[in-house]
Amino acid sequence: MRSDQMKKGIKRAPHRSLFHALGITEEELQRPIIGIANSANEIIPGHMHLQQLAAAVKAGIRIQGGTPMEFSTIGICDGIAMDHKGMKFSLPSRELIADSIELVAGATPFDGLVFLTNCDKITPGMLMAMGRLNIPSILVSGGPMLAGIHKGKAVDLVSVFEAVGRYQSGRIDGDELKQMEILACPGAGSCSGLFTANSMNALSEALGVALQGNGTIPAVFSERIKLSKYSGMKAVSLVLENRKPRDIVTGDSFYNAVAVDLALGGSTNTTLHLPAIAGCFDIEFDINIFDRLSRKVPHLCDLSPVGSHHIEDLHEAGGIYAVMNRLREKGLVRETANTVYQKPIGELIERTRVTRDEVIRPLDNPYHLEGGLAILYGNLAPRGSVTKTAGIPEKMKYHKGPALVFEDGETAARDILAGKAKKGDIVVIRYEGPKGGPGMREMLSPTSAIVGMGLVEDVALITDGRFSGGSIGSVIGHVSPEAAEKGAIAAVRDGDLIEIDVPNRQINLLLSPEEIEQRLLLIKPHRPKVSEGVLKRYSHFVQSADTGATYKDLE
Repeated sequence: MRSDQMKKGIKRAPHRSLFHALGITEEELQRPIIGIANSANEIIPGHMHLQQLAAAVKAGIRIQGGTPMEFSTIGICDGIAMDHKGMKFSLPSRELIADSIELVAGATPFDGLVFLTNCDKITPGMLMAMGRLNIPSILVSGGPMLAGIHKGKAVDLVSVFEAVGRYQSGRIDGDELKQMEILACPGAGSCSGLFTANSMNALSEALGVALQGNGTIPAVFSERIKLSKYSGMKAVSLVLENRKPRDIVTGDSFYNAVAVDLALGGSTNTTLHLPAIAGCFDIEFDINIFDRLSRKVPHLCDLSPVGSHHIEDLHEAGGIYAVMNRLREKGLVRETANTVYQKPIGELIERTRVTRDEVIRPLDNPYHLEGGLAILYGNLAPRGSVTKTAGIPEKMKYHKGPALVFEDGETAARDILAGKAKKGDIVVIRYEGPKGGPGMREMLSPTSAIVGMGLVEDVALITDGRFSGGSIGSVIGHVSPEAAEKGAIAAVRDGDLIEIDVPNRQINLLLSPEEIEQRLLLIKPHRPKVSEGVLKRYSHFVQSADTGATYKDLE
């Protein structure tokens, strides 16, 4: 076993002495040692209960004859970090999470690993570490929060962001805003819509690295505790069978993940995270796969923020395996892809049936004929940009209008709420990319301001930053190359006409190539507003969004 490096033989007596100091018995040392990377903390609602799940994972490991050893990593709440300097630290934390787990598991030769996670950058960071380490592993999420209820209607965190805009525009009063604030997030779990956290936890099932229900069982259900126990048991089995993540995850696994993502209408952030994860598994991944599959995969689920259903509804309807079984009917699942069950995904999903057709629609009655995400190109984004087509009003899928340019998200949100964005405008927010921000902040406040001001069917937004999984409307992000790399978005001026053509996957600044080039020559090199510490290092090494915001190759 891998752990023999630190526990077997005469020369390892000092090492065993340290294990004795931990209270580890001789019998426990003889068993497979399973590390548990736990991101529990008292900052994030999605993580506040992970210690309870860690205890369940440990119970499962012991049931199967293993010895658990828990260690910690960090987590940031994107909702709390939103709309201030704190959001600059969120995406960089993904790299630190992956690095920290790699460091601990590299220094401590565990036989297997359980990744106990939840929320936006933590799950992708853990999946990146899983691919790098290639030790028998399984991922367990803390599960989604239940939706809140306000005036008999299901609400969530994004409902509160949008309520701020309605309050600013005089459409609700302060008392109603306060009620929404108190009721929208009722307890533990990742925010209840199909935002980035729940998108990634769902896709872990499609990738084959988590058990069925990982992405949809609500955090407060006892079923989540059972899932954690079974995951601990499965971790030991994977060690005994010597099944490693790269034996399970292949190009077909990523094909399935993208197909599920499109059927669900998942967060645009998945177009950042899946390429980064694939790179850690040494699998080639081209973001064009989102566009190719979006022409084939119908949008089957109307989940918040686009629709009225929440993750608890998706779970009741059959969950991710039921979605995959729908897609299987059209040949849109690579059925031979492996899983931690050591059975092909096709064999597993055929057992799961849809129980609520209004939540997971039949293939002949989708919400949209095409998938929920699209990649747009053009002179404004020659290396690509991404939009959540499922959230775009029909009339805005083709739009031409004048640019209203901002250099940061806070100013944009403030001016939108002050009424400066008019019908027909295209808001442009730049220098918010991975390098330019630095940190590629989410633009949930500007997009929610547009919704709250009643402009969602009349105003578009383009940025080299990114969006929360909670953003809706005609919003295009991840513009590459970003402004800080002198991408064309840096050349846009107030009043310039921009054309957005989603059906033809085009986004263009209506200027001549010569005019764009001349403007870019006049722009001085960009200096990030925050240029110290971890963000300075991040800005130096990170690449544009089309790479998944990964670091430059140091070779």
